[in-house]
Amino acid sequence: MTDTMKPATQVVQWPGRLARSSVSFQAALSGFVVQAALLLFKTRSYETSANLGISAARKAGRTVGALIRRRESTSPIATGSAIRAGGDQTLPRIPAQAQYLTRRHRSAAGSRGYRLYLPASRPGRPRGLILMLHGCNQSPDDFALGTHMNALAEKHGLALAYPAQTRWQNRGGCWNWFKPRNQMRGTGEPAILAALTRKLMREFGLCRDDVFVAGLSAGGAMAAILADVYPDVFAAAGVHSGLARGAAWDAMSAMSAMHDGGAPNGIVASIPKRAGPVRRIIFQGTDDRTVNPLNAGFIVAAAMGGHVAPTRVGKRSVQGRDYSRSFFTDTKGSVRVELWMIEGFGHAWSGGRAAGSYTDTKGPDASAQMVRFFLDKPARDVVR
Repeated sequence: MTDTMKPATQVVQWPGRLARSSVSFQAALSGFVVQAALLLFKTRSYETSANLGISAARKAGRTVGALIRRRESTSPIATGSAIRAGGDQTLPRIPAQAQYLTRRHRSAAGSRGYRLYLPASRPGRPRGLILMLHGCNQSPDDFALGTHMNALAEKHGLALAYPAQTRWQNRGGCWNWFKPRNQMRGTGEPAILAALTRKLMREFGLCRDDVFVAGLSAGGAMAAILADVYPDVFAAAGVHSGLARGAAWDAMSAMSAMHDGGAPNGIVASIPKRAGPVRRIIFQGTDDRTVNPLNAGFIVAAAMGGHVAPTRVGKRSVQGRDYSRSFFTDTKGSVRVELWMIEGFGHAWSGGRAAGSYTDTKGPDASAQMVRFFLDKPARDVVR
């Protein structure tokens, strides 16, 4: 696929300011989505960080957590605070015959180094590809260790690409999700990452339906952007503790969006002709003090438009950690968005491995669930 697929819509104004009534309405939708997911949690009270302004949200109960505290970091917009910030930076263990390559991608938009995992079971013709976007103060190796995604890729015959953000581009090693040029098609970091993905698609003979993106925090925000502006490249996206495209337009607004929740102001989706919908699976901790849980609701609302009511909300528990799982379906009943809200969980990769940084070993396995969601075909995504 090429850039001859022109977008039907594009960014309409910057900085992203909508009319106050529109912003209030979006905030209300986000609050409703998040609170609907949390309604089943009866053992804990929640403090609201903002007045949502609609009776539906108030009836659902108060929103999650106290006001988010900005963590100390070398980066003014770093979003890598976590329950556990260990990680020994060793290389992941690679099975015999599997490959874990160091490469560099160059394109007109720019260049980035990346790690490429090729499974031993299908080294030349993987079943699919996942673009894995690390969070702030992480590296591809660290992210691979913490998510244990290589093992899942080996099991399912998937290739993984782990691009590396540079300290030159962001001193905290964050993807610059908040800059206007990085929230549009054809420019900045999205263009670099999309070009890398297309190159790998050609190399391994993959089509759009077999290609996915996932990320944590700043990487999660960039994954949400890629799903929005490159729906002709990615079939599904996994967003862990991220923010919606358009939530911010500079460092100051980024901190505000992280602290209070950021509505996708002043922009609309960039949809190339013939591109299908991008499915999304979202993970968010209720006690995240780095990225306000309301941001999960904004991602859902941006993906579903006015159809924000979940078709089904269920509650379960794993290793003593409660979580809710909300399904949002299209008119045909196929699941387009899954929202996982994890009770008492902070800013970390759920179900990750202690060898990597910014992980929490308890809770549902975000990596396994993302792979399951990616490999499900829309026709089988109907809620049962």
